[in-house]
Amino acid sequence: MKLAILALSFVMLTSFGTSEKISSNKRSNTEVVFGESFSLINDSKEKISIHTGTGFVSLNKGSKTSIGCNVGKEVRWANEGKKGDVIFKITADMCGKTLKLSELMK
Repeated sequence: MKLAILALSFVMLTSFGTSEKISSNKRSNTEVVFGESFSLINDSKEKISIHTGTGFVSLNKGSKTSIGCNVGKEVRWANEGKKGDVIFKITADMCGKTLKLSELMK
């Protein structure tokens, strides 16, 4: 009986130790900072539709939108809810800045 209690205690204690190791690994993996964005200004003379990598946005001339700084995502032209040609790819140096569409189209 004592042996069974001892074995059960050992199993329970090792399961807590494993759980903490997994938990601490998760914490170190989730310390990457998310939520950074950049602003895109439509400085063209017409209304445009784009796909920001996560959703569709319609911009009137002179308006701006905030785009999540997901490095590597492509911002594309959009037409009637469908993705079109790539305008530019999001790079790390864009984060936190306000950019003009005409400069990114070059």
